[in-house]
Amino acid sequence: MFVASTHSYVLFFTNSGRVYWKKVHELPLAGRAARGKAIVNLLTLGPGESLSAFLPVREFVDDRYVVFATAKGIVKKTALMEYSRPRLSGIIAIHLDEHDELIRVALTDGTQQIALSTRHGLLVRFDETEVRPMGRGATGVRGANLRGDDRVVSMEIVEPGASLLTVSENGYGKRTPIDEYRLVHRGAKGVITMNVTDRTGLVVGVLQVSRDDDEIMLVTNAGKMIRLSVGEIRQTGRVAQGVRLVNLGDEAAEQVASVAPVARDEMTSGADSADVESANDVDMADAVDSQELETEESDEV
Repeated sequence: MFVASTHSYVLFFTNSGRVYWKKVHELPLAGRAARGKAIVNLLTLGPGESLSAFLPVREFVDDRYVVFATAKGIVKKTALMEYSRPRLSGIIAIHLDEHDELIRVALTDGTQQIALSTRHGLLVRFDETEVRPMGRGATGVRGANLRGDDRVVSMEIVEPGASLLTVSENGYGKRTPIDEYRLVHRGAKGVITMNVTDRTGLVVGVLQVSRDDDEIMLVTNAGKMIRLSVGEIRQTGRVAQGVRLVNLGDEAAEQVASVAPVARDEMTSGADSADVESANDVDMADAVDSQELETEESDEV
């Protein structure tokens, strides 16, 4: 979810590593409760192609870069201008290795910091300058050194003074100031961002938040949506398990599937009470779940 001018562009990136290009005014305008139009009717996708990420762009300029992150911990940086002349059938955006997938795409000025988070609760924060600019067809370089079946679940471009909000599949979450994550080199294994246990489940997403009145949306695999204010989630240390954000159903299979920020313009319009559960209906103060089970073990792995 994002806010954009009708004069802006949207770059759509697919699971095959291609990018498609649309102006915002070319997208169908509809009400907040409308279902929208199938993306296959807007873009000329190839057989088996599906969307992996999108990026709103106000204008194509020389001093901006597109940064990619994949599930296998690969990062790539390419000049924005290389994507300014797409074709109807799309153009190559990134070369993806077999069984890898695109997780996130972001726009940077080339001098910022990148934070990669994994589903096993680790985070790698490094300078963007350690990733050299590459061509559209390049694969990229190692951003995070993953172990076993670990996968990258999110990428954030770090802003000074912000916090990172970590959410797990069993409905737990926590906020931690970004300054608690020390800067490391690209390709490191990272430091703990959540104490992942059977109780919390794996990490499903990590978002950067800067204000207490920011809001997020949790979506479960049972179709439940929960809208929360960031200010209701207490700040804790990096190695805490956090607090329960949502009471999942009795079915053991129900889990949090995704988390997304609510665009600020959308926040002012309010949520549809028939479809979205208010944060006031979510138990945020369970006596057991609010304990911060800190660990005294080393947090560097």
